[in-house]
Amino acid sequence: MGSSVMEYAKIIPSVSSLLPLYASFSTSLMLLRNAYHELVPEKLESFLLSKFEYFFSRRKSKPSYDTFVIDDSWEGQNRNKLIDISIFYLSNKIGHKNKIIRIGKFKGRKNVMTGLVKGEEIVDIFEGIEITWFFNCRKEEDGSDEYFELSFEDKYREKVFNEYLDHVIRTYKAMNKEEKGLRFYSWEWPSWHWIEFQHAATFDVLAMDFDLKKAIMNDLDRFLSRKDYYKRIGRPWKRGYLLYGPPGTGKSSLVAAMANYLNYNVYELELADIGSDSDLRDAMFHVGRKSIIVIEDIDCNSGVHDRSKTDDSISDSNKNFSLSSLLNCIDGLWSSCAEERIIIFTTNHKEVLDPALLRPGRMDMHIQMSYCTTEGFRVLVSNYLGIKEHPLFEEIDGLIRRMDVTPASLAEELMKSDDADVALGEVVNFLKQKRTEKHKNIEEVN
Repeated sequence: MGSSVMEYAKIIPSVSSLLPLYASFSTSLMLLRNAYHELVPEKLESFLLSKFEYFFSRRKSKPSYDTFVIDDSWEGQNRNKLIDISIFYLSNKIGHKNKIIRIGKFKGRKNVMTGLVKGEEIVDIFEGIEITWFFNCRKEEDGSDEYFELSFEDKYREKVFNEYLDHVIRTYKAMNKEEKGLRFYSWEWPSWHWIEFQHAATFDVLAMDFDLKKAIMNDLDRFLSRKDYYKRIGRPWKRGYLLYGPPGTGKSSLVAAMANYLNYNVYELELADIGSDSDLRDAMFHVGRKSIIVIEDIDCNSGVHDRSKTDDSISDSNKNFSLSSLLNCIDGLWSSCAEERIIIFTTNHKEVLDPALLRPGRMDMHIQMSYCTTEGFRVLVSNYLGIKEHPLFEEIDGLIRRMDVTPASLAEELMKSDDADVALGEVVNFLKQKRTEKHKNIEEVN
């Protein structure tokens, strides 16, 4: 062991031999230090140090991210409205960094819309927070499901959820309001689809009795002004109308005139497209405020026929939903899910409907759409020919009083010529032919 220590001691340099080496090293460091300060300005030195510190601090504390997913795969729920809101919101955020974009021009939209394609992303800045939107699609059993992913630093989670998403919704509403006119909605499971409502009918041009028109307008005005009244008496703020009469008497035109008068959207519900009670509730639940719900030709669905006059075995085989479900949507708890609604039933055969459907509170006002009167014919002539008087009016009035003829059929005759003499002559010929057919039918019966 002693020999090993001696050998190890031999390889350790002596202190006297290290002193010259240390002096040389210290001198070199001083020279390098002086050269560094001469060559590197103080500001550049501070900048470089800050960059080094930033780099190493990011390496040590890399931020973590959270992701919100907006998709349409919620079990038992209808379409996620945030998808449509996001599509519209992002249409104004797409910029030059997006190399491929979707474009389209749709009914009801004044401008061309842009949209993301699968796999594209957009970075949005909200109050200094960077939020990345990623759009994608996935294959489902019933088709493709589009979805968005929103990624952001997790420390902003509450702010993104409570403030940013509210900002997105408010921006969507403001953008939508700029372009929004009246809309016509149709139900195609599982959602409503709309186009721009462009029906020009107004109360001024309806070929119907003046007193009846005035009564309808007064009823609508009273409905609009009674929000507090409905609340005070504990009833949903809605109104029901039944329009009944033969085909061609102007039921659809009256609906359009009511929509234009109230400035309400129109939701047309085809009962034949309703597959079950739950489908009916879904459709009614997703109708917005300030809307007219129209169920045309309700007599065509056997489920709403008078149960005291209908063979239950026949009725049950044809209906897709129960009468009780329809009544609940109109006048039950489901009816309280939205306000400012007008519900309109149209029918050619009022007598076949179940009385439970027609009572006040469900159908509050029954409006008979009758055959054309002389007063109604004057409105038609004014609309189509722009005249108030004509020598043929007296003969036409006499024929109309003895005839059951619809406004639609007379309007068709008036459209045959812009010349008043020719057009009214066609009306006279039409009415005389109808009179001949009527007398012939009477003779055959006798």
